[in-house]
Order: sequence, then structure tokens, then C-alpha cells
Amino acid sequence: MNRAGDEGNETARPDQIHRLCDEIIVNRPRASPSLQNFDTEPRPACALVATYTKISVKTFFVQSFGCRASQADGAALEASLEERGLTAVANAGSADLLILNTCTVTHSADVDARRVVRGLHRDHPEAQILVTGCYAQRAPHELAAMDGVTWVVGNSHKTAIPEIVASASEAYHGQILISDIAAQKQFSAAPVRDVRADRTRPNLKVQDGCSNRCSFCIIPAVRGRSRSAPLHSVIAQIRDLAESYAEIVLSGINLGRWGRDLAPGMRFPDLLRAILHETDVQRLRISSVEPMDWSEDLLELVAREPRIAKHVHLPLQTGSDAVLKRMFRKYRTRHYASRLEIVRRLMPDAAIGADVMTGFPGETAAEFDETLRFIEEQPFTYLHVFTYSERPGTLAATYGDPVPMPVRHERTSLLRNLSDRKNLEFRQCMTGKTLSAVTLQECGFALTTNFIKVETATVREPNRIVDLKIGGLRQDGLQEQGVLPIL
Repeated sequence: MNRAGDEGNETARPDQIHRLCDEIIVNRPRASPSLQNFDTEPRPACALVATYTKISVKTFFVQSFGCRASQADGAALEASLEERGLTAVANAGSADLLILNTCTVTHSADVDARRVVRGLHRDHPEAQILVTGCYAQRAPHELAAMDGVTWVVGNSHKTAIPEIVASASEAYHGQILISDIAAQKQFSAAPVRDVRADRTRPNLKVQDGCSNRCSFCIIPAVRGRSRSAPLHSVIAQIRDLAESYAEIVLSGINLGRWGRDLAPGMRFPDLLRAILHETDVQRLRISSVEPMDWSEDLLELVAREPRIAKHVHLPLQTGSDAVLKRMFRKYRTRHYASRLEIVRRLMPDAAIGADVMTGFPGETAAEFDETLRFIEEQPFTYLHVFTYSERPGTLAATYGDPVPMPVRHERTSLLRNLSDRKNLEFRQCMTGKTLSAVTLQECGFALTTNFIKVETATVREPNRIVDLKIGGLRQDGLQEQGVLPIL
């Protein structure tokens, strides 16, 4: 190796990491190998990095944050590393390599990721830390400057992580591998043929990216344009997973857009029909689909097909048309309500969920009251409520007129209380009914087709589809008939 500058610094070999990328961002020390002052810039080839240590990676631990698509990415990454001969371990203390697959949808997600990095480095100083995911794509320099971080790998190069790790014999602090995610036109994800033994209901990502431009959302900037997994690849992975798992969850960043970038053009219902026809999967669950992609064709398919879970999740964001317009959402409340009318007509007992945001810039008390009234009138069974978080690089972050944080939190609390009440009313209606459910790895529990956790009367083997007669309520779910009450 060639010495260059400070003692202990070496030029990375071009046959290692740098051949993997068309463009890499690398950390270059300005005057010394200090880890506090980095100049980050795009370079077509290798640049100097600060310090290195000899490494030997045999075991790894992956921790994923955020959405189902991120969880699916983490499972795919685990499978790919195991195919390269590395061993997944169940806890960070047993791993040579710690991988954090991050989220950046809110400021608190960034804070959580940095907190975990600091904690892992403090508790396991000998382990190498690799940070990937959406935060890594958005702000790699922030993560690379943290003590203990060896690699920062953006979503643009996530599938190259097994080769990056396997080919590295020295670990340089703060290496960054990233390129323009918007330039990616093909779906890129490692196949998932299994998940760890302590999980049921695996997430299979079949779509990535989003071509919408909602004013509050950073995801298109860190995930790129909408891209679909090829049909043959999805079918092959479903077949493999169905050998071990009774329920498979289809996930994506904008799942309802699957197929529109493929030739010949296909639609998401076409994917579902192909899976049902060509595989033996016992149950599919659809994670989340944008309101206007819940077509009547799709809803009718979900309603009549017993192998698809009776669970419909439609992101709402707000029940105020004026706020929807400022968000650049492509529907209004009347469109959204029309979808829910079809759901309830076709599937009276279906789970109906939504994502709702409070405190969007300029949200007035009257606009929030519109949201409360709209949600009260609709047949929701649960809500995922988020407090608006300014994201650098989004249009909404430039709007001004911010809602004070205490007001945001108060509105979030009101909506969560409303969600709890609606969910309780929904669960009360299930008492006395027989519901289809998949038994979970968690001993003595199952998840119904309409997304309610049930305590079972007897212990059943995981990954089985069973019919459960509902006898009553538990704190956050249901009890099968025959479960003795807690006195």
C-alpha cells in the first residue's frame, strides 16, 4: 500500500470498495486525521480517509428502523450476508459487525439513529458499525463524523453491502458510499428466501421509491422514483417464503404503483392475481396503498379472495381539504370517503387504518377540527398518528407559519385518544364471532385477518392459519373463547 500524508493513513485499494460504485462520496481529512472535521464531496474514485484498523468480520447484527419496506430491506440484507458466509446473531454483543438500517421520515427518527450509534459504540467498541438506509442517503456526513462509524452506505448502494464487508480487510473510519438515487431506474433488492427463526409474517418488498412530490415528504429524495420488482422475481420469492410462512406481507414505499414502470404495463391487482394463481401462499396482507390506488377492482379482489387479509390501510394525512392542497396530496376528503364506503360495503368486518399528521405548517384550529370531524365520521378501526416534523429539502419546510410544538403534541394526543376509542368499539363488535388468524411466534397469540391480536386459549404451533371463536376483550386486543379471565 502507498503511504499518503499522516502516518497510519493508507490509500484504499481500488479493487476493494471503490470498484463497486460509479460515484462515491468519501470523507477526506482537511489537515489531520481528526474525526471531527470532514470535507464531504462527490468524487469519481478513491480519496484518502482518516485512520484504519485490521478487521475480520464473521458475525453480524442488523437493526432496522421505520416502515415495513425498511424492515423488508433489513431481512434481505441479513439473507445476503448469510449467503456470503457470515453468521447472523440475535444480539449486538455477539457481533463483529453492527448494521443500522435507518429511517429519516422525522427529526426524531434521526435522533434515535444517532442515539443508537453512540450506545452501540460505547457498549461494543471493538465492533465495526455500518449505517445504511434513508438517513444515510440524506445526510451521510452527519453519520460518518460519529465516533465508531466505519461505513455509511446510502440506499443507492445498499445491495452492495455484502461485497463491501466481505472484501474489506481494513476498516477506515467514516467511509461513505453513495450516489444519486434519482438516477436509479431499476428495482434493486436482494431476494428474501427466509427470515430469522424468531419472526413470523415476513415482509416482502415488491416496490421501491415514490414519484409523488408531497410537500412534507423527504422519501422521494432518499428512495428515488417508483420502481417495481419484476413479476417473476416476486413469484419466486413468494414460493420460497410460502414453504415456511403462512402469511406474507407485501410492502413498498408506494405499493399501489407496482407495475406501472414495467413493460407491458401492469397494475397492482395483476400482481395479486398472479401470486394467487401461481403460488400456494396461504395468506397475503397488503401493507399500505395510497387512497386513489385502492380501486374498486382492487377492493373487490380483496373482499372475495379468502387468501387476502381483510385489512385496508389508506394514508390520510389530514381531514382538511385546504391542508391536503398545501400538502400536494392527489385527493380530497370526498374521494377518500368514497373509498371507505366501498370497503365497508364489501367487507363489514375489515380493519381500516390510516396515517394522520398533526401540526402541518399553517394548520389552523378550524382545519384541525375538520380533521377531527372527518375521522369521527369514518369507519376507521385504528390510526397511526404522527406529529409533523420539518425535513430539510422539502417544500413544506420553507412554508413558514409553523404550528407551535405544544399545539402539535396536543393535537396528536387528541387524535390518538380518538383512535383508541374507535379501536375499542371495533374490537367490541368482534366478540362472539369466529375470525381467521395466523398464529404468531409469540407463544399463545395470533393475528386475525382483520388485524387484531388475539390471546389464544391453547398454545398452538406458529405459522398456522386457524379459526378462533372470540370470547372477549383484552387490553389491546381480543381473547379466544376459553381463556380464563385475570382476576
